[in-house]
Amino acid sequence: AVLFKRFADIDVFNIELDTQDVDEIVNTIKNIAPTFGGINLEDISAPRCFEIEQRLIDELDIPVFHDDQHGTAIIIAAGLINALEIQGKSSDLAQIVIAGGGSAGLATLGLLENLGFKKENMILVDRNGVVSEDRKDKINKYKAEFAADTNKQTLSDAMSGADVFIGVARGDLVTQEMVKSMAAKPIIFALSNPDPEISPADAFACRDDLLMATGRSDYPNQVNNVLGFPYIFRGALDAKSKEINTEMKIAAV
Repeated sequence: AVLFKRFADIDVFNIELDTQDVDEIVNTIKNIAPTFGGINLEDISAPRCFEIEQRLIDELDIPVFHDDQHGTAIIIAAGLINALEIQGKSSDLAQIVIAGGGSAGLATLGLLENLGFKKENMILVDRNGVVSEDRKDKINKYKAEFAADTNKQTLSDAMSGADVFIGVARGDLVTQEMVKSMAAKPIIFALSNPDPEISPADAFACRDDLLMATGRSDYPNQVNNVLGFPYIFRGALDAKSKEINTEMKIAAV
């Protein structure tokens, strides 16, 4: 609420719901929605967050936005486009690894695909390893959409030869050996807070040709959804939009 007010001059009520039931969450938000100009969903885990957001978008006539998904994805995409240009890499060819099979990771994959990045060049890794075709019957439908046709099984396998690593998983997940195995002039977005997947000190200790960002403001190159979601809502409210759609998310990048 403070961030909305500080960055976009939007007055916000922070409302906590003492339930994890999808129907209860949806019905409660629908019942209070006439009071508000928009709904920002926060800290709802996957896969429940996808159903909750979509049902509210379908049933309400005000913007509904899960910033853990889309705010994060928009800022990652914007940063990645710039990083690829700096490193002299092509979005058509870049091999991308995303660690984290939750809301942020899946939304980032979806937005990158909408921006023209090729699905076959992207590998999703969750806590059980690479999300591959042979795991499709063991994972939820949202992950299954991004199952890769690959023999790689572990994060270490996936990062070997990769141009880009995007971490939205947990701290201290990536080793220096993994960083060393990446392609020339790699891009590392280690975005978990407060501890990134690998610290800048450890990453730069083993590579001097990488470009790195974290989710923290005390390191260079912050990539964090706070850089986007207040302004996206400001624009939606000023335009009297009834939704924040894919075209708006792409424009925000």
